[in-house]
Amino acid sequence: MPIRIPDKLPARQTLEQEGVMVMGETEAARQDIRPLQIGLLNLMPDKIRTETQIARLIGATPLQVELSLIRIGSHKSKNTAEGHLIDFYQTWDEIKHRRFDGFIITGAPIETLGFEDVTYWDELTKILDWTTTNVHSSMNICWGAMAAMYHFHNVPKHILDKKAFGVFRHKNLNPSSPYLSGFSDDFSIPVSRWTEMRSSDITAELGLEILMDSDETGPCLVHEKKGNRLYIFNHIEYDSESLGEEYSRDIASGTAIEIPLNYYPFNNPENKPQNRWRSHAHLLFGNWINTIYQTTSYNAEDIGKKT
Repeated sequence: MPIRIPDKLPARQTLEQEGVMVMGETEAARQDIRPLQIGLLNLMPDKIRTETQIARLIGATPLQVELSLIRIGSHKSKNTAEGHLIDFYQTWDEIKHRRFDGFIITGAPIETLGFEDVTYWDELTKILDWTTTNVHSSMNICWGAMAAMYHFHNVPKHILDKKAFGVFRHKNLNPSSPYLSGFSDDFSIPVSRWTEMRSSDITAELGLEILMDSDETGPCLVHEKKGNRLYIFNHIEYDSESLGEEYSRDIASGTAIEIPLNYYPFNNPENKPQNRWRSHAHLLFGNWINTIYQTTSYNAEDIGKKT
């Protein structure tokens, strides 16, 4: 089954060119099936790029998925046209009455700020609490993962001496986990962050299990069974060019930055980067969607209800 997105969403053309099956609202309405409801709280400045990255991955599953785009109501975007937000996004206040099978919270380029110093922290904490009653399973990415980990478990983040930046090898710590089905023992994932959360703070006593780890950049993927949450600190969803674009922006802004490690062949920015994480990105999101499908309520209105 294809992913269901608005007919005129810019991501649609890109996904169709890549061969991703996309279903418009008109065609989806003719099918007698309950699509999985996935919400995307998009905190990234380039919202169109992030929409495409996430839609590409959840649209590769054999299940019909309806993607809802959500934004923070108390924050005005400086990098995405207001018309795009009006046409395709709803604020959390507008959708908080709904229930979702899955909910994704992205990263945001504010990671060196204290959590409470973020202008929309109060609204975000309300959203996080809301996911405990209105969402079956959530996936939190990069800063979104750190924010959720801090909010639910008071796990601190630590400022790095220099940016963790490049494509790093990771280890599969639990091959029997349904989220890592089909994963290699060793694989690569893009990393781009100025902060970290440490394994010593992510403990079994908190109900947390580290599923992916890197000797160079620390924990990557964490599962919380009780809250049915995934926390991923690195950017497995990135495009092939994403790290290169970040590198160029840092150079242009005068930020002291090194070439992203293990990204360009021979570490030469003149060479075209090779994507070595795409297949595992599809595996992770596919496994997450499949696990949701196997465990969510048949009736959407029953999501979040205690049994």
